[in-house]
Amino acid sequence: MKSVLDIKNIRDYNSLVGHETLHPLISVIDFSETKSYKQPREQTLRFGFYAVFFKNQEHCDIRYGRNYYDYQEGTLIFIGPDQVVSIEEDGADYQPTGYALLFHPDLIRGTSLGQHMKDYSFFSYDVHEALHLSEQEKEVVMECFRKIDYELKHGIDKHSKKLIVSNIELFLNYCTRFYDRQFITRDHANPGVLEKFEGMLNEYFSSEKPQEKGIPTVAYFASQLHLSANYFGDLVKKETGKAALEYIQSKLIDVAKEKIFYPFI
Repeated sequence: MKSVLDIKNIRDYNSLVGHETLHPLISVIDFSETKSYKQPREQTLRFGFYAVFFKNQEHCDIRYGRNYYDYQEGTLIFIGPDQVVSIEEDGADYQPTGYALLFHPDLIRGTSLGQHMKDYSFFSYDVHEALHLSEQEKEVVMECFRKIDYELKHGIDKHSKKLIVSNIELFLNYCTRFYDRQFITRDHANPGVLEKFEGMLNEYFSSEKPQEKGIPTVAYFASQLHLSANYFGDLVKKETGKAALEYIQSKLIDVAKEKIFYPFI
């Protein structure tokens, strides 16, 4: 079993890539300004903080579990605390490019962002569910990064935390909008998900599975469709206006009504 490199705090990651630590709980990194290095062919990392990577090259492969991130030029990858990812390189020296926004949970503790951080479900999306940006969206992301970086380089004062956290929240709200757009424009990535879901629901309730396994969960159907539960739930919500669990329960009620009125069917 390969060892996992635990990166518990922002300072540790900055040290790893040769970036100056301006604040112990947050960092904005331009990788073109970091040191070049020869990375092992495969390295497994676990982060103790939130990490957003803005990839603008196709040099390395990032893997989570058994799958690879679906990324290309101009992609945002979201990693939550304690997630484990593997990075595969060709073993050659190179200068990384792209950007990263890293922030520790302690930074947002006690703030409005901290209270509803769980609403940004894309930090728990699976590897093939990264956010692909248009040129205009890239500019919005970069502007958010620049504002946070400005606050870090401006020097810490009584306004710093509020402005930094507000800009993180603004950035995450934009990402929510961009994901809504992606659900529409990247249908080819998950063709016919709703149709498959509906077919699986019908098959499940017309079989003996309800008696054997009970009421199916959102996670069950997400797994069958090779999607994370959060991504699947958000996709169903976007397309139908109903939460995935609500959709399942609605189907269950319909089946129950059929059994009541037509018990021999």
